[in-house]
Amino acid sequence: MKRTLLKSKLHRVRITDCSINYVGSIGIDEALMEAADIIPYEKVLVADINNGNRLETYAIPTPRGSGKITILGAAGRLVEEDDLVIIMSFSSYSPEEASNHTPKVIYVDNENQQVPGNP
Repeated sequence: MKRTLLKSKLHRVRITDCSINYVGSIGIDEALMEAADIIPYEKVLVADINNGNRLETYAIPTPRGSGKITILGAAGRLVEEDDLVIIMSFSSYSPEEASNHTPKVIYVDNENQQVPGNP
């Protein structure tokens, strides 16, 4: 049996841009993707802190160090520029792996730059 657990999350990142006329996804600063162990086209769950909306999409990289978190496509109807969101990734683990698992939690400042620990 495998269990699906939180693998990582980007906590309280700010949406910097929204483009509805796009095929769809969420653009994430490449440095933040790397820190959270999220690879291009990986499925993510996005929870909007401002309005409570949740959506599933896939991640694509934006320029490293830019702080850009861009909502693309139809999700732009659920999440707006300047909203704070939590971006979560999940993975399946065996019971043995699950018993020792701790998810990666990445915190950011107001410019979406990674900061240590819980600010």
